Amino acid sequence: MLEIAPEKVAHIIVRAREYDGKVAAWNDESGNEGGEDSDSILEDRASDATRNEVAEFIANLNVDEQVHLVALMWVGRGSFSSEEFKEALSTARSERVNKTEVYLLGEPLLADYLEEGLDKLGYAIEDAEQGIL
Repeated sequence: MLEIAPEKVAHIIVRAREYDGKVAAWNDESGNEGGEDSDSILEDRASDATRNEVAEFIANLNVDEQVHLVALMWVGRGSFSSEEFKEALSTARSERVNKTEVYLLGEPLLADYLEEGLDKLGYAIEDAEQGIL
């Protein structure tokens, strides 16, 4: 049914959670963004390595994997039920106009939605995460 390995989805979930934990960047008194202190690693910046890694990982998936990833996110978000997964796939394929990585990383709860989607389709996230954590 799912044409993307649950382990790949788990990798995206883990990395997306790291990215979601970031806070908005702040300017110090000199007008420079952030600082050299250890707290600045939690700031969300355009050049964020975690975001870039997740975006590159998603971009390197083949089209079928990307379509399944989007449909999975929609099921997890509640836009489609698990019984409507084929319809979600068809919609994801026909509405594919933006870069998948840009679309998905624009979802604030991406990791939660993907995890919920896996669960609704009968995949155990704990099994998929083995070897990743």
